[in-house]
Amino acid sequence: MVNPPPYRIKSVSEVHRLMGLPKPHHPLISIIELQGFKADPNIPSVFFDMYVISLKRGCDKLMYGQQKYDFDEGLMGFMAPGQVLRGEENGVPHNLQGWMLFIHPDFLWNTSLAAKIRQYEYFDYAANEALFLSDKEETMINGITDHIRTEYHANIDKFSQDVIIAQLELLFTYAQRFYERQFITRKITNSRVVGQLEMVLNDYFNDDRRLAEGLPSVQYLANSLNLSAKYLGSLLKQLTGLTTQQHIHEKLIQKAKEKLSTTDMTVSEIAYSLGFEHAQSFSKLFKDKTNQSPLEFRASFN
Repeated sequence: MVNPPPYRIKSVSEVHRLMGLPKPHHPLISIIELQGFKADPNIPSVFFDMYVISLKRGCDKLMYGQQKYDFDEGLMGFMAPGQVLRGEENGVPHNLQGWMLFIHPDFLWNTSLAAKIRQYEYFDYAANEALFLSDKEETMINGITDHIRTEYHANIDKFSQDVIIAQLELLFTYAQRFYERQFITRKITNSRVVGQLEMVLNDYFNDDRRLAEGLPSVQYLANSLNLSAKYLGSLLKQLTGLTTQQHIHEKLIQKAKEKLSTTDMTVSEIAYSLGFEHAQSFSKLFKDKTNQSPLEFRASFN
C-alpha cells in the first residue's frame, strides 16, 4: 500500500481551520494548545510552509522517529519549513498537553531573525533528537511563549513585531543552551555514540575496496548511527571538540601513518588506496594535519 503524499499547510489560518479553531489573532504567528487535540486520521502526515516549535508533555509513550520515549519531562521539537511531520503510532495520546508555535517566514522578513534562524542547527535535527526539558527549563520556556501570546493578543502596534522577535530570539538562545546541557547530561548515551562512530570508521577504513571508492561522507556516518547529520555534528563538537569531518580526517591520517610506516607502498599508491583521485590532495591534507609531508613522516622511521 502506497502512503499518500504529505498534506501541505501554507498558512497559520489553515492550521486553525484544520484544528477547528477560531481565526488566529495574528495572520503570521500563533500558539495553539494541544490539550484535547484530535488529529485527522485522513491526514497521516503534513508539511508546513512555516517554522513549527512544539512543547509536549503528559504522554506515557510517544513515537519519535523509530524510537519510543517516556514523557516524564517536557520535550521540545523544532521544524523548519518543508519538513514532514508524521502522525504518532497509535494516534495522539489522550493525555497530551503542551503547545505548538507556528511562525510564517513572512513574519521574520526584514528582522534580525530572517537570516539568523537557520543558524540554529536544531531546526535540522531529526524528531528522535528532540530537546528534553527539566521542570525549571520548561517553566522558563512557557514564560517566554506566554509573553509572545500576550503580545499578539493585544492591540497590534508598531512595536509588536519587535517585541515578539526579541522573545523568539530569547527562546531560541535558551534552546541552544539546553541542547548543549543535554549533550552533557546524557553523557553515557552520547559516549556510546562516540564509541559507535569509532567502530563504523574502523570498519570503513579496514575495507580496502570500499575505501578505494572514496572517504566516508558525514551523511553516511550519520545514517549508520541513525542520527541526523546536524545532530551528530553538534554532539561530537560538544563532546570531543571535533566536527564529524574532522573525525573522518583523524581516522584517515591514522590509516595513512599505518601504511607509510608498515608498507613499501608509494605515496601515490597510498593516496589512491585511501580514496584520493590526486596524490597531491592527500599530501596536502597529511601535511596540514601533521606538519610533515608523507615522505618526511616515513623518513622519521629510518
